[in-house]
Amino acid sequence: MDDRKLKILSAVVNEYIVTGEPVGSKAIMAHVKASSATIRNEMAELEKQGYLEQPHTSAGRIPTYKGYRLYVDQLMEQNQLTANEKKMLDSMIPQEYVTEEDLVNKASMALADLTKCAAVVANATPKFSLISKVEVIPTGKRMYVILMITSNGSIKNKVCRLEFDLSQDQLEFFDNFIKENLNGVPIDSLSDAYLEKLTEAMGTYMMTLSPLVSEIMKMTKEMSSVSIKGQSNLLTCKDFNQNEIISFLDNQKELKGFIDETFSGLHVMFSPERDGFVIHNSSIITAPFSKDGKTAGALGLIGPMRLDYAKFIPYLEYFTGKISEMISEKPQEQNKEDDENE
Repeated sequence: MDDRKLKILSAVVNEYIVTGEPVGSKAIMAHVKASSATIRNEMAELEKQGYLEQPHTSAGRIPTYKGYRLYVDQLMEQNQLTANEKKMLDSMIPQEYVTEEDLVNKASMALADLTKCAAVVANATPKFSLISKVEVIPTGKRMYVILMITSNGSIKNKVCRLEFDLSQDQLEFFDNFIKENLNGVPIDSLSDAYLEKLTEAMGTYMMTLSPLVSEIMKMTKEMSSVSIKGQSNLLTCKDFNQNEIISFLDNQKELKGFIDETFSGLHVMFSPERDGFVIHNSSIITAPFSKDGKTAGALGLIGPMRLDYAKFIPYLEYFTGKISEMISEKPQEQNKEDDENE
């Protein structure tokens, strides 16, 4: 493709991102030095090649997903964040949070509000991690804390209230049972069927200890889930069919499979590129974040194909970069404080 066609395609995408309306040759003349007739001919060629389409006979043209792909991969000039933009983004990222999960959830909500897209959050634990340790700690009358540690260093805890107090024999049995049946098991291999198998294997202890197994399974499912923030942004977007959005929000399993593929770096996907993706005319941008140099999860945006990629990609990368810094530095800062206290 020659340079003029590339410039025209880039101009069409940029105009359509802003207006949402088919782009005619006169609008392109402001960006490309050529006559209206020449631009029309070039746009017709781009349409034949599959980069543009004409929704109506008398209308201008809009990009196809093939046109967006070429634009994102080769033509887009990514914005450089200014000092003021960085300051604005810093003000949106929470400086106070209870857990790393709390930080990521609050940051994703802020990103959804900023971009008017839905923000998606996934962690890397299911794909890369095994269960290293599970411990049940009595904390009060009928109150127990379940502590879970994974091989990638993630720590999760959950308070469990039982209808009775457990004896020391029951706690010791459960401790040994978990070591034999859960330690070293990949988190993404756990299922409801595995839960039933574990429960049945406890024999006479099944009635008293099965609530603890249920809570452990809930914890692993929370680790493997993909959460979406700013769902209302999808429901109010005029580019989407609301029935498709409702169907997508009711069943997000297809999204998890895609997110698992994106932990290696920034990734942009358009709905026609993935068979069965229910939201037509959509795109997903994801970028990973890390903890102490290891992939910890991914943060992404879901919106229409006419997203402002040049603007939103730097936002997303800045957020994931800050999250990586914060979850990596906090333990180090805590260790420093402990050393000073000693």
